[in-house]
Amino acid sequence: MAGDGIANGVPGLADGTPIRVVEDVNHDQITVPADPRRVVTLSEPTLDGALALGVKPVGSVNGRGQTTMPNYLLDLADGIPAVGSVSQFNFEAIAALKPDLILTYASGGNNPESVAILRQIAPVYFVGYAGAAWTTTFRNVANALNKGDQAERVLDEFDSYAADVKDRLQAAGYADKTFSIVRWQGSNASLILKELPPGMALEAVGLNRPPAQDREGRGHSEPISLENLADADADYLFFGTLGGSSVDNPVAGGSADVSGAQQAYQEAQGVPGFRDLAAYRQGHVILVDGSLWTSTGGPILMRRIIEFLEQELL
Repeated sequence: MAGDGIANGVPGLADGTPIRVVEDVNHDQITVPADPRRVVTLSEPTLDGALALGVKPVGSVNGRGQTTMPNYLLDLADGIPAVGSVSQFNFEAIAALKPDLILTYASGGNNPESVAILRQIAPVYFVGYAGAAWTTTFRNVANALNKGDQAERVLDEFDSYAADVKDRLQAAGYADKTFSIVRWQGSNASLILKELPPGMALEAVGLNRPPAQDREGRGHSEPISLENLADADADYLFFGTLGGSSVDNPVAGGSADVSGAQQAYQEAQGVPGFRDLAAYRQGHVILVDGSLWTSTGGPILMRRIIEFLEQELL
């Protein structure tokens, strides 16, 4: 339908601009441009999803524990200005970009006060929440951008690719092996369980998790005590870090890429019990980009994880 002024009092919808009313993940009816041109994304899944659909946001947030766009998206997100972090938005910077749509995620800095401010800038569309299926979140991004048909093509291509890799991994003898995903911060380990995108990627290609990780969690990495370090063990262990000690303190040291994982791995080897892990003793600890393997995202993250599996295991 076409707008005949500023819809619902939301700035950014000019006279005569075609608009749509779409339902977000909270079941709220949101009036958005039919063809958004200046999109701001405030999470990894929204940035990933927009880029996968050929939409380059005019602004986005730095990745978790990072001082740049998510490391795994740097090649695609080049030139996108940062408007804060996932836990703290720069409202002035967002407003200065004059967005016509803001895509965000039910986490981080999305408290009611922040959302109220954002809604004074442009329509705000919630695409998902921690622990939701990445495919559902991606479809919501596509819904907001009016690119549903294109999203289904992306998903079909992913399913075909994952099925092919799954067949080859099975043929290569990995059907009876287990695979752990660990994020190491300081002297502590956290498990990436089955409900987060990296866990879903392993499931998509038929790789099994060890018993302690063969379950869903609370929608984010799950810390384990050093007494329970054995829960991180498996035949193979994907080991990464997000550099900063927390989402709120991304400059605490280190980085999210493989060099950061190397530094964290050196620290981990000094922790009692780590060298006793079977994956360590067998030389099966695989260092990974933490922004890809221990965070969240969309179809680009999923495909790049599986591409990494091809590179390392096949």
